[in-house]
Amino acid sequence: MTDNQWPLWEAFVRSSRGLSHVHAGSLHAPDATMALRNARDLYTRRNEGSSVWVVESDAITASDPDSKGGFFESAQGKAYRHATYYTKSEGVKHL
Repeated sequence: MTDNQWPLWEAFVRSSRGLSHVHAGSLHAPDATMALRNARDLYTRRNEGSSVWVVESDAITASDPDSKGGFFESAQGKAYRHATYYTKSEGVKHL
């Protein structure tokens, strides 16, 4: 980032209570307050939002899509993750 460029922010909008926030887009702003106001103006123009989150892009850590195989490896071959792998303890009534 150069000295004359504002930081990049990611905006997340929740359309109504009980739903998850969804990534709406990115914007540049000098601070969090302005980023929040700009996100509101850009991504909720038709009253479709009930909540807006903004976070600086530099603060987000994401997995590498090219490393999907190893990162999201299935649970096959990992029987220890299933309760059937363990034996029931004697004398424990609630198991």
